[in-house]
Amino acid sequence: MPTKSTEKLETFESFNPTTNSVLGTFLIIDEAEVRRSVSAARSASKQWHELGFRGRKKILLAWAKVLIERIDECGTLISQETGKPVSDAKLEATLAIGHLAWAARSAAEVLRTQHRKPGLLMANMSATVQRSPFGVVGVIGPWNYPIFTPMGSISYALAAGNTVVFKPSEYTPGVGLWLAATFAEVAPFENIFRVVTGTGDTGRGLCESGVDKLAFTGSTHTAKKVAELCAKSMTPVVLECGGKDPVIIAEDADLKTAAEFSLWSAMSNAGQTCIGAERIYVHSKVAEEFIALLVQGAKNIKAGLPSEANYGPSTMPKQIPIIKSHIVDALANGATAALGGIESVHAPYVDPVILLNVPESSIAMTDETFGPTIAVNKVRSVEEAIALSNASSYGLGAAVWSRRHGEEIAAQLQCGMVSINSTISFAAIASVPFGGVKNSGYGRIHGPEGLLEFTYARTVVRSRFKLPVVFTTFKRTRFADKLIVGLIKSLHGRSVG
Repeated sequence: MPTKSTEKLETFESFNPTTNSVLGTFLIIDEAEVRRSVSAARSASKQWHELGFRGRKKILLAWAKVLIERIDECGTLISQETGKPVSDAKLEATLAIGHLAWAARSAAEVLRTQHRKPGLLMANMSATVQRSPFGVVGVIGPWNYPIFTPMGSISYALAAGNTVVFKPSEYTPGVGLWLAATFAEVAPFENIFRVVTGTGDTGRGLCESGVDKLAFTGSTHTAKKVAELCAKSMTPVVLECGGKDPVIIAEDADLKTAAEFSLWSAMSNAGQTCIGAERIYVHSKVAEEFIALLVQGAKNIKAGLPSEANYGPSTMPKQIPIIKSHIVDALANGATAALGGIESVHAPYVDPVILLNVPESSIAMTDETFGPTIAVNKVRSVEEAIALSNASSYGLGAAVWSRRHGEEIAAQLQCGMVSINSTISFAAIASVPFGGVKNSGYGRIHGPEGLLEFTYARTVVRSRFKLPVVFTTFKRTRFADKLIVGLIKSLHGRSVG
């Protein structure tokens, strides 16, 4: 039931992108109501924090249990709102649950108070570093992975002791509200986890609502606007933006597996994966064989209804002309199509497209396509592949295929995550951080870094006993001055010069 404050709010509809049928009608939460939600979450934050790690762990693991028991329901809802196959939706939900459980179980160890050595000059002091939750964390989630991606912030923020206000994408509001409803089944009291539905203005309202930290996932263009809004109130942000992820196929790669996995990385979820393969640099000595394997595999997959095809439609209709423009630009500038082409775009679907010899200046190589297309360019050496991979303005994920040199290549890539002889496996490992560099954003979710991201450090020092010589006083003597200089020279003088 709407409250008095929401009775007059405007509404919007959520559509099934496959059938264009209406799935539901949702409130457009305005700025005033967003602030009320943040205020309510703030009223619960002290009590949530005081439950301690053990108390929060119990509740979050109970939530994970509910999600597991209702994973079929979750998968169906995700499929309806995004158009992806139910199998993919359930895989997404499974990974999200894994992160939730890891965060709940790991928070106490990662965020425990640390004791630091005070050093000889401050030998009488006890030095500790405490981690404290920010208070209320705002989360703005995407539509392409409507449970996995936002839960990478929600789970870790809650485990760290924050309350959360979540704004789901206007394309997947049902998933967001479903998450809130399932959490309410195990919540010990209200307002720990709240959801505000709406459009871009609702997201703007959350940025300006007074949250203590904000986590955003979306395009780089929108991320810059979010950062600008939050900067006005000095609200710290975590930004997980787009990518133009490269794949390097070395001369010694397992070509069959590399082709199979790279194809899935590029085409699954209709190519709507920020860490999906978009550019492949393959050594010229193995290029023909690799391309043949890639094309052969792509001929066996198709777009269509979730129950019948390998992947579904473009969830966001306005992405279709962007995908088409990238294909047109590549072909106009000298690229060739090994499979598909402009005719592959037939809204709401895009059939697999494999482009060869795409100029590096083409928007198909510089901008995020977010569709089931892949550009494959030959290189004369791994060094050339590394240089081209790093030339992008993005730096999210990457993949390297090499039997002997994977780690050596990975260490030279300017990105947040690399998978060697695998595909986007880092996203499924809860103990490692997730995030990018350059135009792919900053800050980290997942892993210990994800828990630390939603807390701030507090240094606490205390005097354990009095020193015979005091330095922090106006009564400091010449002897004390000589003593401190002498100690510094003795301790560090050899390292100077």
